Amino acid sequence: MLQDASFSNQPHRLVRVNNDLGANYMIKGDYAKALEQYQQTFDVSLSYLPLSHTDLAPICDAIDKNYFHQGDYQKAVENYERAADLIEQSIQSDKFKIKSFVMSIESVLEQQRRYHEERERLMDTMTKEMLRKKATHREQINSEHMVKLLLDRYSETSSRVKDMYDDKDGSRKEEIQALSGPNEFTEFYLRLKNIRQYYPKNPSEEIAVPMSTEYEQFMRQLQETEDGEPLALASFTDEEGYGRFLDLHQCYEIYLNIKGLEKLDYLSYLQKFDRLHEISKDRKNFEYRQYLFEHLFPYLLEFLKRCKPLVNIEKDLINVKQDFELKWEQGIFPGWPKETGGALAKGGASLDLSGFSSWEELASVGLDRLKSALLALGMKCGGTLEERAKRLFATKDKSFEDLDPSLFMKDANKTKRENKELVRHKEIAGMEAQIYRLVDLLSEQRSATLENVRRKQARAGEDNEDDEDMGGGDISDDDSGPEEDGLIYNPKNLPLGWDGKPIPYWLYKLHGLNMYFNCEICGNHTYRGPKAFQRHFAEWRHAHGMRCLGIPNTAHFANITSIEDALSLWNKLKNNKDDERWKPEMEEEFEDSLGNVVNKRTYDDLRKQGLL
Repeated sequence: MLQDASFSNQPHRLVRVNNDLGANYMIKGDYAKALEQYQQTFDVSLSYLPLSHTDLAPICDAIDKNYFHQGDYQKAVENYERAADLIEQSIQSDKFKIKSFVMSIESVLEQQRRYHEERERLMDTMTKEMLRKKATHREQINSEHMVKLLLDRYSETSSRVKDMYDDKDGSRKEEIQALSGPNEFTEFYLRLKNIRQYYPKNPSEEIAVPMSTEYEQFMRQLQETEDGEPLALASFTDEEGYGRFLDLHQCYEIYLNIKGLEKLDYLSYLQKFDRLHEISKDRKNFEYRQYLFEHLFPYLLEFLKRCKPLVNIEKDLINVKQDFELKWEQGIFPGWPKETGGALAKGGASLDLSGFSSWEELASVGLDRLKSALLALGMKCGGTLEERAKRLFATKDKSFEDLDPSLFMKDANKTKRENKELVRHKEIAGMEAQIYRLVDLLSEQRSATLENVRRKQARAGEDNEDDEDMGGGDISDDDSGPEEDGLIYNPKNLPLGWDGKPIPYWLYKLHGLNMYFNCEICGNHTYRGPKAFQRHFAEWRHAHGMRCLGIPNTAHFANITSIEDALSLWNKLKNNKDDERWKPEMEEEFEDSLGNVVNKRTYDDLRKQGLL
C-alpha cells in the first residue's frame, strides 16, 4: 500500500520495484509472494503504461514460471494465452515485430528436423531395398532404379539442409534467438495459438500425413501400378530383353554406310565395334565422326544409365577425359600415335624426311611428289627440282616457328585450317576414349548379346534347312517352268519365303496365314495369321491406339480389338477401383461424448444439432 501511495504518479518506478521484489521472493523460494508481486507489476503495466510487448513479455514469463513451480499448469496455460493476445495486439501495426513473434507454423528449425528425418528414412529405405532378394533380372533392374530415385532425393535433401545451416538470410539465427531468449514460453504459446487458429480458418487444409506412411505409399507406387501390374521403371526394346542385351542394329546400319570401312556382318560388328584404334585415322572422316557422336556413344551411354543406374558414369567419364589428355600430350593414345619427322610430319604429309640425309637424296622422289609435300605444309611449291628439294629438306627436324616465313605461301587461313583439323582429330580421339570405357562397363551385356545372336542365327539356319528338306520336291518341278521368264507361278497367292519363292502350302496352312484379323484400335489394320495378330498387341501401333483412347495397354485388354469394347472394359475397371477405395464419409469412425462409435455423416449431424 505504501508503494502504491508513494509511486502512484510514477508507474514506471512502481513497476520496477514490484519486479525487483518478485525476483527476490523467487530467489528465496517464496513463489506465492513472488507471484503476487509479479501480478501487481502486470496490472500496473496494463493499466498505466502504453501497450508494449517488450514490457509485457518478461512479466508474463515470470508469472508463468511461478505457476510452474507451484504446479498450477492450467493457470500457466491461461496466463500465456492471455499474454499472447495482449502481445499480438501490441504489435499489430508493426509487420517486422509480427514476423518476429507470430512466425510461420513450420519454422526453420522444424524444416531442418523434417529434412533430417527424411534423410534417415531415405537411408533406411535404400538399405532395406538393397538387402532385399531379387528373384528375376527385371526385378533387379527395377530395384536399382528405385534406389537411384531415393539416392537423388537424398542428395537434394542434404543440399537443402546444408543451405539452411549456412543461414545466408539469417532466418535460422533469428528463430534461435526468439526461442532461447527470456520470453521462450511466450514465444511457444504464441505459436501454439497460431496453430490453433490456423486450421479452423482453413478447414480445407489436409492434416499432415506421417512421413513413415508417405514412404510406405511411395514404395508401393514404385513397385506396382494401379492395375496391380509390376511397374516398369525403365523402358527397353524387345531386342534388349530388359537390359540383358545390346541393340546395335541402327548403329550397325550407320557403320555400313561409312565409306572406306570394312564391311562386316552383324555378328562380326558386335565383336569389333569397339576396336576403333584399328581403323586408320585417314578414314576417320566426317561420317565417322557423326557415327561416333550421334549414334554409338549416345546409345551406349543411355543404355548404361538404363541397365546400371547406380553407376556414377558422369564422374567416370571425367576421369577418362583427364587420362586421355595425358595420353594425347604424350602421343601414346591408341590409334593416334605422335607424328615424327619435324615440321613436315606435324603438317600431316605422308612423306617422312627421317629417311633422307641430304637434299640430293630428297630430289630423287621427283617434282610432283615434292610439290605435294610442300602443299601439305602450306609452303611455296614452285621452282626447279633442286629448289623444291632444298626448300623441303630445310623443314627437317624443325618446328614451324623456326622456319623462314618467306618459305610459306601467303595464305593466312592455312594455319587455321590445320589447327581446326588437329582439334577435330582430338575430339574424335576423346570420344573414342569414352566409348572404350562404356564398352568396358557393358562387357557382360556384350557377351550375352553375342551368345544371343549366335543362338538366333543357329535356330534360323535349322529352320531354313527343314524347309528345304520338306519342300524341296515341290520346288524342283518348278525350276524349269515359268520362272525362267522371271515370273513366279503362285496361283494361290502364297507368301514368299527367304528364297523369293512361295512357301509350301502345308506351311501356309500350319501358320494360319489364310486367316485375316482386323483391329479397329489400330486404325482397322489387318493382320495375317494368329501369330502376327497376337504379337501386335505388344507392338507400337496397338499401343499408340490405346494411348489415343486414354487407356493403358495392360493385360486386361488382351485380344480386344473393338474401341467400344475397350472403353467399356476400361470404365468397368475404373468403377471397380472406385468401389474398392476408402470412403471417409462412410468408413471413417468418430466417437461421440457418450463413447459411441459412429461414422462421419452421423457425427456431423449430431454436432449440427448440438447433441454432442
